[in-house]
Amino acid sequence: MGEQITDTRMRRPVITARAAATFEPVGRSVATARAFVRDTLQGWGYADVVDDAVVLTSELVTNAVVHAGTAADVLCLRTDGGIRISVADRYPEREIPLQNTGQTVVHPDREGGRGLLLCGALAARWGVEYTAAQKHVWFHLDLPERPAGTRSAGPALPVDALPVAETRVRVAVVQIDRGGCVTFWNEDAQGLFGYDPEQITGKPLTDFAAWPHTPGTGTGIAEALQLSRWEGSYGIRGADGRVVPVYASHLRVRDTDGEASTVCLLVREHERAILQSPQRPPSADGASAPEGRPTDPFEVFIGSPAPDDLDGLLQRTVERARDMLDGDAAYLLLATDDETELEVRASTGLPSARQRFARVPVEAGSGRYGSARMPAVHEDLTAVPGAVPLLSGTGMRSVVTVPLKVEGRLTGSLGVAAESASRYTNEEALRLQFAADRIALAVERARLTELEKLRRGSLSFLVEASDLLAGTLDRDQTLALMAQMTVPTLATWCAVYTVADQTSEPELSYVLHEDEDRIDGLKTLLMKVDPPEPVPTPGARVWTAPADAAHDAALRTSLRSLGLEESARPSKGPGATLATASAVGGETVVLPLVARNRVIGMLTLGKPTEEHFRQEILELAEDLSRRAALALDNARLYSERTAISQSLQRSLLPPELPDIPGVEAEVIYRAAGEGNEVGGDFYDLFPIRDGAYGFAIGDVCGTGPEAAAVTGLARHALRLLAREGFGGPAVLERLNAAILDEGARSRFLTLLYGELWPQDDGSALLKVVCAGHPLPLRLRQDGSVEPAAEPQPLLGVMDDLELYEQTVTLAPGDVLLCVTDGVTERREGTRMLGDDGLTDVLTTCTGLTAGAVAARVLRAVERFAAEPASDDMAILALRVPEIPAA
Repeated sequence: MGEQITDTRMRRPVITARAAATFEPVGRSVATARAFVRDTLQGWGYADVVDDAVVLTSELVTNAVVHAGTAADVLCLRTDGGIRISVADRYPEREIPLQNTGQTVVHPDREGGRGLLLCGALAARWGVEYTAAQKHVWFHLDLPERPAGTRSAGPALPVDALPVAETRVRVAVVQIDRGGCVTFWNEDAQGLFGYDPEQITGKPLTDFAAWPHTPGTGTGIAEALQLSRWEGSYGIRGADGRVVPVYASHLRVRDTDGEASTVCLLVREHERAILQSPQRPPSADGASAPEGRPTDPFEVFIGSPAPDDLDGLLQRTVERARDMLDGDAAYLLLATDDETELEVRASTGLPSARQRFARVPVEAGSGRYGSARMPAVHEDLTAVPGAVPLLSGTGMRSVVTVPLKVEGRLTGSLGVAAESASRYTNEEALRLQFAADRIALAVERARLTELEKLRRGSLSFLVEASDLLAGTLDRDQTLALMAQMTVPTLATWCAVYTVADQTSEPELSYVLHEDEDRIDGLKTLLMKVDPPEPVPTPGARVWTAPADAAHDAALRTSLRSLGLEESARPSKGPGATLATASAVGGETVVLPLVARNRVIGMLTLGKPTEEHFRQEILELAEDLSRRAALALDNARLYSERTAISQSLQRSLLPPELPDIPGVEAEVIYRAAGEGNEVGGDFYDLFPIRDGAYGFAIGDVCGTGPEAAAVTGLARHALRLLAREGFGGPAVLERLNAAILDEGARSRFLTLLYGELWPQDDGSALLKVVCAGHPLPLRLRQDGSVEPAAEPQPLLGVMDDLELYEQTVTLAPGDVLLCVTDGVTERREGTRMLGDDGLTDVLTTCTGLTAGAVAARVLRAVERFAAEPASDDMAILALRVPEIPAA
């Protein structure tokens, strides 16, 4: 009952054998299905198409049992023209891209469509058929036509498509005896390396081989010559002293006397592709490689991911390697920059979350990854515990590993493992090594591209981080920026501890998680854990306390929820605790925040369950921690300085304004400069004695702390002298002498000082001295404005100063406005508010209270220019209220 699998114009194929099996919807079924197809096709004698068939079956069965979650029915049919394999699942409504529809095919990294893309790349024909209860995906593989008597053959290619070789491709044949000495040296070996047979026969091959191994590693060519089969690259030092890179194929044989020896076939490194890599014939639908670019079998095999997609390339490689050797798991490690460690970058069939970015050393040691530099086969890992640390506790029994090398440098390692013992031999190691050699250069190029992108990204990240950290001197904002820059760019969660001084315990100051719902639980957990030790040693160190505490808390919560542990308090439920345990269950590292040779805090970074940090991320975090520490310490110093400055400045400001019977008083003060509360301008209003009040408004030359010091001297001297009974001129003359006594620190001062006496008739009597200060303005009820004093010399410039006071009477409804030059000299370009502008503003204030007059003047000053004021400003308004009508 064969199915129609060819075009209607072709004859129906004759089915000569059938094999079928059903696989349950569990992950292990994928490996079982691969074994079923491999055994079936090898039993039929179709070894030529086994690898392609196993790869395609693996993808299609994975789609069924893993992604669709249904059982898979696999049917193998042998026909007179090839084989057809059909994989059916029970999820027919699932959307599948159709052939020849003109629609864009899904991306190869999409699990759902990758199997179909591979069908298009590897199969002669394929298709999708639907029934009421099942969906069938089938593919047909043709058998290559071979001339009789040949073991294998490549396709017939036109001459212009053949690879280019030298005039003669030399194959050196060298035979090595059991002691490692050369016993045979053919003519091509003489032509390649320049030695006559007499010069080299009887000498150890190791005397001429340039083996690419690292000092401290015991493996070398002598060990390779003991293997039954081996392939790989090394160098032969020629007669001229130059090293000739060669690709070698070793075969262990017995000579006519029964003694073991090794036959080595050597070709130039660049010529091995000519001898070993035939081109894949065009597919049945006529698809071919782009013009000028030959099709690479291994490139098709891994699915041709983008050249810059390192993760996709590595993941596809391990999946295809697993399928190629019918393994249960596979993994790929890449060397770190210093090539002293290997880092897990891709795996399949293993707990990838736990293994990703885990590291193992290459050189000798307790965790040495011994098979990194040479192909190796471990028949039973239980007999050699720890031989492959990555597979400990995974249930894998046998493993084959091969190195990835580029120009003799170890760049990585590829391994395939199986749950059963004695699964692999040297033959599988050679197949895997050949695949690794084909992909090594592409992997290295992608790795270097990724590394370059990472370095560029790191520099950009650090520049941006430095700009952000330098843009604030607020401690709390700096802490928040530190956390927000690390999450989620560098870590899943972050906690910042601060240390006030060397005797203080670290304090948890900020916590952030990429999932905001977990921040509270994470903070609660960290509050219960002893903080990390504030060690100044640079670099990241692992901190296990949060993960241990979270796991313990989650376990106790789970036991309580099951009634297996009594608790004095009712449980809040396992949800939050289990979520917190998952959030902090991975690797946690602590980086010290060191500034000015003192530990001022710790930056703690964490990953979720079973995840690890990459070394590049830790190095970037260390750079960030140094910048953040300096920014945090600068913020601390600035906060302390600001607090001290503001405390001292507040002490220079007068206390609350006194209530003056019959007189309204209002003061507005603005100090120029960020963080300044007192500058060079000052004011005061204070009682002198019963019925008498003193007021003053002044301007010290300059701004900032130096001007504020003179401000304090002037304000306190005015109060003291006035209360001693001195009149206005005497008070200012003595203040002038005190300023001059300051010597080089003295500054000149403009000052308006007056004394005020409220009168019984509702008016107010004022005696005013204006020493170099902008003249006070008097606003009458009729709206007229006039100066209320005459100008006199300023203070702090000359000795023997003689001043006089002037008397002014404010009638009910009158206003006396006193300002500093920060008001009158307000500028916008070449324009200045000036005395005339202030007079115009004051004429509009008739009938307003003292507070309203001061507010209107300030508003006019602020609106006069768009830029912030660059000088201190003080406004003092005194008003005698109108007498209510009887």
